[in-house]
Amino acid sequence: MTAPTSAAGGAGVDELLDPSFLAGVEDLPMADVRALRHRAEQEEVNLSFTRRLLQGRLDIVRRELQRRAEHDGRSLVDLLPEILSEKGRGPAHGLGRHQTVQPTSPEQFETWVNGLTPGVDLSDVPSLPDAGLEQAARALGAGERSLSERRRGVQQVMDTVAGELARRYRDGLADVAQLLADESRHG
Repeated sequence: MTAPTSAAGGAGVDELLDPSFLAGVEDLPMADVRALRHRAEQEEVNLSFTRRLLQGRLDIVRRELQRRAEHDGRSLVDLLPEILSEKGRGPAHGLGRHQTVQPTSPEQFETWVNGLTPGVDLSDVPSLPDAGLEQAARALGAGERSLSERRRGVQQVMDTVAGELARRYRDGLADVAQLLADESRHG
C-alpha cells in the first residue's frame, strides 16, 4: 500500500479551492451558478464520506492504544459498541447541511484513507505493535486535520455560491417559478 498521492478530494477539490473557481460568479448565467453549487455539494459529500471512513479507523486505533495503556482486559471487539457510539466521539463539527447526493466513488475514498497508513495493516488492530498503532494514529490524525480543513474550504465555496443565488432571488434577478419549472423537467 502506498501513501496517498494527493490531498483529500484530489484535483476536484483543488480546483474548487482555487480562488479562480468563483471568479466572475456574479456574471454567470443562473444555470451555471447552480451547476457550480451542485459540483461543490458533490465534493463536500465526497469529503464528508471520506472523513467518516477515516474517523472510524482513527477511533478504533486510539481506543486500542487507550485499552493497552489502561491494561483494560476487554477485547477490542467487546469495545466496538462503545467506540462506534456517539458518546465515543467529540462534538460534531459539520454544518448540518441536508445532502441530496451520494459519494461518487466510495472505493476511491477508502483507498485514499488506507493509503494514509502504508505498511500498517489496520485489519487486525489488536495484533499491531504499539509503535505501529502510534504511527497509524499520527498519520490518521494528520489526514483528518488536512481533510477537515479542505472540507471547510469547500463549504465556504458552497456558501458563496448559495449567497450569490440568494442575492439573485432577493434582487429579482431570478424567478422562483422558472426554477421550479426547470426542476420539474429535470427531476
